[in-house]
Amino acid sequence: MVSRVWIRELTGASAATLARWYAQRHTRPLERRHPEVVVTVGTTHYFDQQAVESFWAAWQQDVGTGRLGAAGRKPGDGRGANGGVDRTRRDQAVSVALAALRAEGGPRRGLAARLAREHGGVARSWQRAVAEARALYEQ
Repeated sequence: MVSRVWIRELTGASAATLARWYAQRHTRPLERRHPEVVVTVGTTHYFDQQAVESFWAAWQQDVGTGRLGAAGRKPGDGRGANGGVDRTRRDQAVSVALAALRAEGGPRRGLAARLAREHGGVARSWQRAVAEARALYEQ
């Protein structure tokens, strides 16, 4: 079983691309259809690894991967403004969120809003930091 985080690492696709592949799976031919969810643990969906690898091999052969990185955005790591000050702040926020996840024993509803109130900043930025911290926590 593999999660979407694993699929992102395998394919290099963004979270939005993975969501689109899954949402549009019924409009694709069988060989290029994103696999169905096998099991859900908490809010994390898991897929059969062999089915994902078969889907990805067919996708690469039929469609290619040339446009996966072309989303009209500046190149970067997808988690900040190409490093620099914003990335440093995000890393700090992720550290705070990871500590909160560990202290609470896992993800809790409203964590990002609580961190925004306690530490300042925009709730949406804290949501991103919590999502990144959650991926680290689950590893």
